[in-house]
Amino acid sequence: MSIKEGFVEVTGGKIWYQIHGSSQQNTPVIILHGGPGSSHYSLQGLRILAEERPVIFYDQLGCGKSDRPADTSLWRLNRFVEELGHLRNTLYLDEFHILGHSWGTTLAAAYYLAHPKGVKSIVFSSPCLSAPLWAKDQEKNRKRLPPDVQQILTACEENGTTDSAEYKEATAVFNSYFVCRLDPNPVFLKNGAQYKNPDVYQIMWGPSEFHVTGNLRDFDCTSSLKDILIPTLFTCGRYDEATPVSTEYFSSLTPNAKFHVFEKSAHMAYLEEQEEYVRVINDFLKNQD
Repeated sequence: MSIKEGFVEVTGGKIWYQIHGSSQQNTPVIILHGGPGSSHYSLQGLRILAEERPVIFYDQLGCGKSDRPADTSLWRLNRFVEELGHLRNTLYLDEFHILGHSWGTTLAAAYYLAHPKGVKSIVFSSPCLSAPLWAKDQEKNRKRLPPDVQQILTACEENGTTDSAEYKEATAVFNSYFVCRLDPNPVFLKNGAQYKNPDVYQIMWGPSEFHVTGNLRDFDCTSSLKDILIPTLFTCGRYDEATPVSTEYFSSLTPNAKFHVFEKSAHMAYLEEQEEYVRVINDFLKNQD
């Protein structure tokens, strides 16, 4: 299977991309990773989708193999939308599917609503399409944690010590419930930490998944979901921080949508139930070609 990689010039620097598969196959799919400030690293197993179509990974500016500029004004949604447009134009993509995961779904929705032409379908994987609703869901999720963990989280947030070791340890407990339920956590995931940029995450989102203080805190595109007219697939894990209730709600607002829950997963079904995840995604994309 062919692999091609390179860099694209965008506002603020260069971003790295990698294409698996050939242009002779079905419509390509662009993978939008989570974060903000993570990388394609944890999603790289989705290269198996290249048996059917070209799979395009890229690291958003500021993380992974892409440039890491110091200009903090770059960390805003509209620039990331523009960045995806630069990638699309450089790769001469007339038609393509989008698979966004977590923050990648925020970016996918924002991109499509601004530039719908050529987007054939969207997979909203563990979606964050309303930061206020996400924050409310995490308030409920936190109440399911052990009382001592809840107390540490609240105290650190109130005292401004969210960079402390105890806050990080308490956050790890939250993550074991609602982000990745594999026990032990794959060593593979730990190796990917070097590709993350916590500064981008802090500026755009906040100190943790459940304490939303960044510039995305008011993002909410639920009123625009009615305008996404292409086929869409909404997925989440049964124990996902992107809760089944909210994910199904987003699906209900979208005209041509399907909804699927991965019963043994939290937020990383593409790792927790990889075989089933790939099957569901492949089936959906094949039906759109």
